[in-house]
Formats: sequence, structure tokens, C-alpha cells
Amino acid sequence: MSVDSKLKNVPAYVTRDQSEIRELVHPSLHGNHAQSLAEAVIRPGQTTRLHRHQQTEEIYHITHGQGRMTLADNVFEVSIGDSICIPPGSPHCIENTGSTDLHLLCMCSPAYSHNDTELLESE
Repeated sequence: MSVDSKLKNVPAYVTRDQSEIRELVHPSLHGNHAQSLAEAVIRPGQTTRLHRHQQTEEIYHITHGQGRMTLADNVFEVSIGDSICIPPGSPHCIENTGSTDLHLLCMCSPAYSHNDTELLESE
């Protein structure tokens, strides 16, 4: 298994929910099997699209900035140090309510897949 987890060496891409992601550890890249770890960046004023994953349980851990999390019927503020567990099938999105980029670590089990991302709102 080869892991180059230096953030500066990991290319970014945009997921279906419109967040910018860097896959730090993912089975398709590193040979692990059961989970993935990524950093997401949400720009000031940006909100990810409301979506859910039928298979994947996610944990978000906020490392920089502040925002507002929607998780099923709950809406609450998040900031540095907060961790949020997102059960499979739960509609969710996150809005950057601050003036700087919102950074979060996203742990997924099983690993993140575009095919397991169901968008719940139109563009």
C-alpha cells in the first residue's frame, strides 16, 4: 500500500455536492479497503447541495472556519473542533457562514463513491 498523504501533493476535484475535495486516503488510490479520508473545502457563502448516501456513514470534523450544518431535520452551527456523524440515508449539507474557507475532514465507511451520492435538490 502506498500513501502520500501530504496535502500539497493531493489533487483537488469537485464532488457531486459541489465541495472541493482532496482524497487523502482512498481504496482506489492507496489500496486500503473499508474507508476513505478526505479534506473538503467550502468557500465563504457557499453551501453544498443537499444530498444523502444510502450505503455510507460519514463523519465530518471541522478543522478551520465556521458553518451551518443541515442533518435530516436538524440545523445547527459548527466550528473548529466539532465532529458530526452522518448516518446512511440522512439528508445533509453544510454552509460556510464565515469570511474564510471552511475546512473539514470527511471520513467515509465504506469509502466515498459518486455512485452512492444522491442529490436531493436541483441546481
